[in-house]
Amino acid sequence: MGDPHARVTLEDVALAAGVSKATASKVLNKRPNVDPRTRQKVEETISALGYVPSTGPREPHADVAVDVVFDSMVSMYSLQVLNGILTASRELGVEVVVDVLDREGGAETPLSDAWLTRTAARRRLGVLVVSLALTARQVRTVEELGLSLVSVDLTGPMGAGLASVASTNFAGGTQATEHLVALGHRRIGFAGLPAQIAASRERLHGYRNALELAGIDADPALVVHGGFTAEAGCRMARELLARPDPPTAIFAACDGAAFGVFEAARQLGRRVPEDLSIVGFDDVEPAKLSSPPLTTVHQPIADMGRVALRTLHTLAHGGTPDSPHIQLATHLVVRDSTAPPPPRR
Repeated sequence: MGDPHARVTLEDVALAAGVSKATASKVLNKRPNVDPRTRQKVEETISALGYVPSTGPREPHADVAVDVVFDSMVSMYSLQVLNGILTASRELGVEVVVDVLDREGGAETPLSDAWLTRTAARRRLGVLVVSLALTARQVRTVEELGLSLVSVDLTGPMGAGLASVASTNFAGGTQATEHLVALGHRRIGFAGLPAQIAASRERLHGYRNALELAGIDADPALVVHGGFTAEAGCRMARELLARPDPPTAIFAACDGAAFGVFEAARQLGRRVPEDLSIVGFDDVEPAKLSSPPLTTVHQPIADMGRVALRTLHTLAHGGTPDSPHIQLATHLVVRDSTAPPPPRR
């Protein structure tokens, strides 16, 4: 027999009540999406076993808050997503608590077991993550703690039970490349984000799709991967433009990298768009102010944040979103950074 003085755990409660640990956690945290009969059974089991939560006292009025975790807050993309989240938070009467993975110090790393347990103890509505890869363990822990979870631009595998919001990256990549092909470009470089990021892979697939539809053989030497920043874009562009047969146009997988392509062109004495056409992806505000203004794929970044918070709010209150994986439409915005290629020498 077990120790009669051993502490009762949430697993004991779930086993005795004949439910999953996730369901027992939802009842404990007073989540609404539980059948009333199941709720009563779990509550009676908690009382009968004398279960006491190990996560400390619960804050009774904290369940109108959501924790939002970003990879970083240094990009215009992150700020626009946050703007959409804050717009929805005001509409829904929900408080937003922001954290980032790259912050220094702090007792707990965001999305660690300890951080998630503390979040559940505060009875948050759930967790919204932006441009992050989640492990299977993290998704499972969130579910067991009874928290709702939504991802914006998930960078890793899309696990079961994980709701997500993104844009039509494949279509956007196709639109950007088709525009360059229509101008007459045949040597088109791709300056991508880190290869493991799903959005970058989808934009690359769109780029290759447009080339294939135009009967242009994709040259692997014209595809490079780097990062989100202008520094990364500059490095990638210099690498592409150093090829023996360099591209006459570069499609950068984000506007930040596209601004770096502008700088590489300046350093190498290439005029934009006379010598080199440039297309970005995002349509952040500075794209209108670059010289020349940047042709780019517009994705509704603020709307992605707004829809993500609304989806999380729906899930936390027992509702079912229209789709667990939402993609918002992109469209090409043509400005002055693209033109027909220069005559071949």
